[in-house]
Amino acid sequence: MATSLRLLSSRCLSAASKRQLPSSLSASSSSASTFSRASASSFLSASPNAYVPTIRYQSTDAAAAAPSSDKPKIKAPSMVYIQGEEMTHYTTQLLLKQWIEPHFDTSSWETYDLSCKSRDDTDDAVLADAVSAGKRIGAIFKEPTITPSAIQVQEMGLKKAWGSPNGAMRRGWNGITISRDTIHIEGIELGYKNQVLFERHAVGGEYAAGWNEVGEGTLLTTYIPTDGGAPFVVDKRDLTDKHNVCVVYHNPYDNVRELAHLFFKRCLEHQVTPYIVTKKTVFKWQEGFWATMKKVFDDTYKDEFLKAGLLDRSGGELQHLISDAATMQLIRWTDGGFGMAAHNYDGDMLTDQIAQVHRSPGFITSNLVGRSDDGSTLIKEFEASHGTVTDMYLDHLAGKETSLNPLGLIEALLGAMTHASQLDIDASPNDKAVQQAHVFTENFAETLRTALHNTFRYGQGTRDMCGPTGFTTEDFVAKVAWRLDRYLAQQVEEQAPPELKEEDLAVPKEKLSEFDQKAILKLFEKYDKSGEGKIDFKNFSKMLMKMGVAPTKRS
Repeated sequence: MATSLRLLSSRCLSAASKRQLPSSLSASSSSASTFSRASASSFLSASPNAYVPTIRYQSTDAAAAAPSSDKPKIKAPSMVYIQGEEMTHYTTQLLLKQWIEPHFDTSSWETYDLSCKSRDDTDDAVLADAVSAGKRIGAIFKEPTITPSAIQVQEMGLKKAWGSPNGAMRRGWNGITISRDTIHIEGIELGYKNQVLFERHAVGGEYAAGWNEVGEGTLLTTYIPTDGGAPFVVDKRDLTDKHNVCVVYHNPYDNVRELAHLFFKRCLEHQVTPYIVTKKTVFKWQEGFWATMKKVFDDTYKDEFLKAGLLDRSGGELQHLISDAATMQLIRWTDGGFGMAAHNYDGDMLTDQIAQVHRSPGFITSNLVGRSDDGSTLIKEFEASHGTVTDMYLDHLAGKETSLNPLGLIEALLGAMTHASQLDIDASPNDKAVQQAHVFTENFAETLRTALHNTFRYGQGTRDMCGPTGFTTEDFVAKVAWRLDRYLAQQVEEQAPPELKEEDLAVPKEKLSEFDQKAILKLFEKYDKSGEGKIDFKNFSKMLMKMGVAPTKRS
């Protein structure tokens, strides 16, 4: 490789391209900073598929990477933006300024500050407002927040230790499940080779438990029916120790059927084998979770899974795993290609384990799925599955270099934006402005992912991926912004294509609705090797032959 490339960690090196740079770009490391953006653009326009040199731009000015300010922006669909604090808040501001705001008008977003100070100043009214807005709008992006400890209450001068906002959100949005999936970058080995999905029941269990410390005595748990039926004792136990902690919680099961449908549909979409995890052999009350999941599967999805060959590894049936066994299989099944669904607490623990196998929580998504009160709309809240990264933020405040990988943050932000766009198109399918915004948002999300992933693949990642020579937080964000702008510019046609009239269509309009347009687009993109919206004769021929509709020679 040319000497202008910085040394990469073994993982980045294995992912980097082996192509040589033109001799004109071979330079000593001391001259790397003189490589201008103009010369980069010239080189790339001449050789669009050439390897991009790993050169660190010294400037992190967003204006250097962002498109011209006079470029028209797409009106971003309404969504709720919940701000957190510390390093993840700082990094999100960089992402918004350099990746999102140059292309979107975000004035329709409703922003709520859930930092400890804001919650303290408003006596937590801001949390109630955020939950109400999320219920009304249906699409939410949330930065990681702090649930203050007793020490932090003193350090921050707070009135009290405000509880985690997650419980209020899950209740307020009729939470069904928390979907957590592995994030993959093609060409870079992480933990699992193929995607792993997880559904964690969003309500019930220890998180909403009532408890108290008591002495010797008797504990009665009594159920009083709302229909006027006779009360009865659920549990009675004598406490003989002088010091006891009594805990009471329940698992609400009304929404497990919906959790099952969401889980099995996602497993089919991603072509993975489903497993249900409980501890029902010991915790007998968990039998209902497994029974409900299995009934939904057998009644609705089993045949589809069998046809797809997705039950081959599980003996042709939906398999139950004891939670102890699941922890072992998560370490063994590193090929991935499976999904699991579990209760709230088990899901929390097992997804933490998945994150560690798959490198870190930064490579796991977190998506709370709930439903509107009238049942008509799925409410989705997206956030990174990691915390606020306090240690790195302290380094940032001290003026030291930091290197935060924003992959989990941007996946959450893009997830919220595309869900907001989908809600708009569902509400106004014939509105041309909504259609335009929807197409742009979907394309933008995929293009940004490509720019982000390619930056990692070219060995220009953050230090968790590339070791001590990796990019700083600011330089990485600027580098992706530069690449994103370049990719989007390549998609812009010099002259807009003519708008086809109905009579130009080979298929009548009323017939078009019978076809799966998304599936057709996915098939087209598979053979559109150049990514320019066209298929050459060679790829067109391959497509016809593979589909079995290519004309044959007459005998």
